Amino acid sequence: MSKWTAAEIPDQSGRTILVTGANSGLGLASATALAARGARVLLACRSPERGTSALAQVSEVATGERPELLQLDLADLSSVRKASEAIRELTGDQLHVLMNNAGVMGPPLRRTADGFESQIGTNHLGHAALTWLLMPAITERVVTVSSLAHRRGGLRVEDLNFERRRYDPITGYGQAKLANLLFAFDLDRRLTKAGSTVLSVAAHPGFTKSELSTNMARTRGSKVVQFGSELVNRVISQETAVGALPQLYAATMPDVRGGEYFGPGGAFELFGSPARARTSTAARDEVLARRLWVVTAELTGVTPDPS
Repeated sequence: MSKWTAAEIPDQSGRTILVTGANSGLGLASATALAARGARVLLACRSPERGTSALAQVSEVATGERPELLQLDLADLSSVRKASEAIRELTGDQLHVLMNNAGVMGPPLRRTADGFESQIGTNHLGHAALTWLLMPAITERVVTVSSLAHRRGGLRVEDLNFERRRYDPITGYGQAKLANLLFAFDLDRRLTKAGSTVLSVAAHPGFTKSELSTNMARTRGSKVVQFGSELVNRVISQETAVGALPQLYAATMPDVRGGEYFGPGGAFELFGSPARARTSTAARDEVLARRLWVVTAELTGVTPDPS
């Protein structure tokens, strides 16, 4: 896996891959790389305007079927349901890979259309609902993007939406990213138990240039914080195309096994080519994962698949 690059992605001709949050950052980098290797890429984006711009960029490099744009707002379960129906019809229930990439980081306390805290609602609950609704169509893999921030923990199943404790945006982000891993690993265990050949894996980008940090600074209304975030992105962070490599490896390489986690292989998993990554102990807690699975179903109103 040493020095693995996007040029080593196997031929993706004949594969249909859905990327959430494909209008910018890691999602756009992933969609671009996959389309360049022949995949039919579906770009699931919240903003039609930004999605249209991203679609034009991806179309320029596509070597297979033309990419397509779908409207999806993970912070609104009615949008998730509508998008899942459209995706299943568009693909004829033949979606090879679902890449759960979209996310928000560190905003002030906000609620989704369904009343969830925005980070757990968008990053975890929206993606979990989408995954379950699309499962009858998924034929190969589910790739969920997490973060080194999952190690901050803070996940309280009985209070995912910060209704009984003081809200802290960093704790909220760590909780959502931990939830991503718990869900991804529990999904793989359940798929295996059900006799499915579909794999559920996860990845993280390390320390990568991203709009997440600048958007976080912008929502806090501080020009100083925003300038600092942009400076760090320019000077220290690795390029987005490099940060996307772990999730691209997870989505495409034949040696990937269910329940694996990929990240940069350099020091502290901050930079570098893809490698198998470490998780916190909490991320592998099967009891916590089962509790989260049940609460996620209750909150979203979506029947888990597999059960």
